[in-house]
Amino acid sequence: MNPLPQHRTRSHRRTAATAAATAVLAAIATVATGPAASTAEPTPYTEQYRPQFHYSPAKNWMNDPNGLVFYQGEYHLFYQHNPSGNQWGNMSWGHAVSPDLVHWTELPVAIPQDDQEMIFSGSAVIDTNNTSGFGSKDNPAMVAVYTRLDKATGVQSQALAYSTDRGRTFTKYADNPVIDIGSRDFRDPKVFWYEPGHEWIMSVALSAERKVAFYRSSDLKSWEHLSDFGPAGATGGVWECPDLFPLAVDGDKKKTRWVLLVNINPGGIAGGSANQYFTGTFDGKRFVSDDKPYVAPTGRDVGSFDDGTYGGWAPDGTAFGTAPATGNLPGQGGVSDWVGAGLANSFNDFDAGTGTLTSPEFTLDAGYLNFKVGGGKHPYVPGSTVDPAPPAGDVFADFEGTTYGTGWEATGDFAGTGPYPGTIGDQQQVTGYLGEKLVNTFIDHDSSQGTITSPAFTIAKNHINLLVGGGNHPWTTSEPTSVDLVVDGKVVRSATGANSEALNWTSWDVSAYAGKQATIQIVDKNSGGWGHINVDHIMFSDEAAAPRAVDTSVRLVVDGQVVRTATGSDSETLDWNGWDVRGLQGKSARIVLADNNTGGWGHILADQFSLSDTPARSSVQRAHWVDYGKDNYAGVTFNNAPAGRRVMIGWMNNWEYAGSIPTDPWRSAMTVPRELGLRSSGAGVHLVQQPVAELQGLRQTATLSAKDLPVPTGSRALPARGTAYELTATFAPGTASEFGVKVRTGNGQETRIGYDRSAGEVFVDRTTSGDVGFSTDFPGVQRAPMPVGPKGEVTLRVLVDWSSVEVFGQDGSVAVTDQIFPDPGSDGIQAFAGGGSAVLRSVKVTPLRSSWAD
Repeated sequence: MNPLPQHRTRSHRRTAATAAATAVLAAIATVATGPAASTAEPTPYTEQYRPQFHYSPAKNWMNDPNGLVFYQGEYHLFYQHNPSGNQWGNMSWGHAVSPDLVHWTELPVAIPQDDQEMIFSGSAVIDTNNTSGFGSKDNPAMVAVYTRLDKATGVQSQALAYSTDRGRTFTKYADNPVIDIGSRDFRDPKVFWYEPGHEWIMSVALSAERKVAFYRSSDLKSWEHLSDFGPAGATGGVWECPDLFPLAVDGDKKKTRWVLLVNINPGGIAGGSANQYFTGTFDGKRFVSDDKPYVAPTGRDVGSFDDGTYGGWAPDGTAFGTAPATGNLPGQGGVSDWVGAGLANSFNDFDAGTGTLTSPEFTLDAGYLNFKVGGGKHPYVPGSTVDPAPPAGDVFADFEGTTYGTGWEATGDFAGTGPYPGTIGDQQQVTGYLGEKLVNTFIDHDSSQGTITSPAFTIAKNHINLLVGGGNHPWTTSEPTSVDLVVDGKVVRSATGANSEALNWTSWDVSAYAGKQATIQIVDKNSGGWGHINVDHIMFSDEAAAPRAVDTSVRLVVDGQVVRTATGSDSETLDWNGWDVRGLQGKSARIVLADNNTGGWGHILADQFSLSDTPARSSVQRAHWVDYGKDNYAGVTFNNAPAGRRVMIGWMNNWEYAGSIPTDPWRSAMTVPRELGLRSSGAGVHLVQQPVAELQGLRQTATLSAKDLPVPTGSRALPARGTAYELTATFAPGTASEFGVKVRTGNGQETRIGYDRSAGEVFVDRTTSGDVGFSTDFPGVQRAPMPVGPKGEVTLRVLVDWSSVEVFGQDGSVAVTDQIFPDPGSDGIQAFAGGGSAVLRSVKVTPLRSSWAD
């Protein structure tokens, strides 16, 4: 632990209650606030955004929790770690221990990478019976079971390392790997002792197949394959970090179900990374889910493609051919889950084909338009057109020469280089540039770093238009891949890629800088995933360039306007989608299937369009989610936790923006440890979770404890402030359509945590939560279905830290975890209501002291 001084506190005077209020406001004291702004180097663990009661390493990159195990009074948290930098790489097992799941001591790297292998995720067990022979009955070994990434081949296999000194040092097993199936997508073993069979059981992900494989062993060294589970549930991304364990239902050990955690990336309920779960049975060999096959609602057919023709739908271009497909087209594999004899499939000319398929006109005479969709994830962009011509103007740089151009200066790895003719080496196909060459910083894969800067010029046109692709790392992050317009030494406009090798038009309105001197700088300071930038055809114009249509989408067109869109999830598996069209009743409409993409996953699959009074639900909507927020991934549970507790920790980040969050010198934290249970209801059993009770040891004197506060339409400031605290609130809805609390308010910032009555959902809105500009995937609203309580009330328990909120609704029935990056001074708390008034039946705000200051 790091001995740190207590945070400075600020006293607040009690405000007078209004005549209408029936509140009893108690004990308004102090709440720890964030660090004051300073140019001095901050004390470790007081840096801006540093979590105060969540584990984070002192410095450098961290992702998945690994090897969670309790032994001799210590909880061991191993984790994916880069000992050498603040981006993913050099994967090794970091290590921390805790006596209470709250106060952590970081130890040296436990299992470092070497020249032959990186150390990917896995688990740890205590070999009490010395089945492996690595220890003894008196001193059993702690055995780490991890995925070995072979650096030469990319093959992932399962390997062992063991420790006989309480995890302080590890020795790799001489006969590694212990399981090798020759796959590059075979990872994240979770092992536990299965007492009925007196054997070890391993669950391990066949990631690309969306399966979990189960193995058995008597000695941890020799393993026998038992069975596979999946695909099932959500399958829009690779499966990772499985975990299988039993849980009592409603605390009754006679009613036990097995729980299988399966993390998925991307394809989560809130986008990107997430953790889903299944309940079911396990007989020592096979896991069987409780889920039943999904039956979609029926309705009036408007396009099913089952009679060998398009039935009046009109194809244009080459992508859809002249008739429906009956599954895979030449060169394609894996198309599944269409219904009936045929489907629309735009892979007719591989991913190079483009075109549309348009339905006959029909009337929207039901509440929902249901259909199945698959293929590429390339959304429709409003205003985009197919192959837009560059607007009239002056070309500043076309990058067609052997150098970047007269007066351009390159630094770092780009010194002495020049434009490149398209794709470099094993890079995905680069498309969308003009002419023969472009700027492409993939010169030495994603490791190349440096800048390419233009000569100075005078801004004389209203717009600067340019083509941009590559990685999505904005200039505001510490490791950007961006194109920046610099005026008077400041970046005034910037663009970045969309994690795609397809370049598209970006237009900067620079009319406010007319007559100013400027330079354009291409910046690549990123060596992680998508750590490069593609740029071409910079031009000055008095009109903005229109974006090029690169979508693979399903569009609903009403009155000539696109009013609904959907796309695939980079998967050949079709999934249900249901558009709510209740507000368009009686309108005439057409459906347009569009394939405007010639890059990877440049095709669309669609089937079974029907109008119905009931919406179809996608596999993502039907899946069971551990957490509905954006920032809880790779969650797994502790082996050997005392008293049979099942405690889970997750990585509090998301691969959509993991390398871009604005933290330094560390990147990423873990969620608070959570104790899991199963609760029964009319719909079956579902997972419930609460922060471990040990966190209560950080509680200080409550600064607000009140009852029956009226909350009129709008916002009401609460007489408490803080940046690290626990808030519990119970609302009676009254006439409000939505209500809740706002935390970390001030300086134009707020994080809204509330309940939407019409949708029956709890939500976290972080669109104005602070720094949200480092990724377009970060701002947004996360939602989770949650019924009101028996008395019609809604209870929220919220843990607020310097860079996160964790929401537990209705006694842990629902969890929503989100990172936030507000200013240190944004420390206000408000209640709000919309569409009417609500009553805050009870509210309590309790400061939590820093776990690093004890």
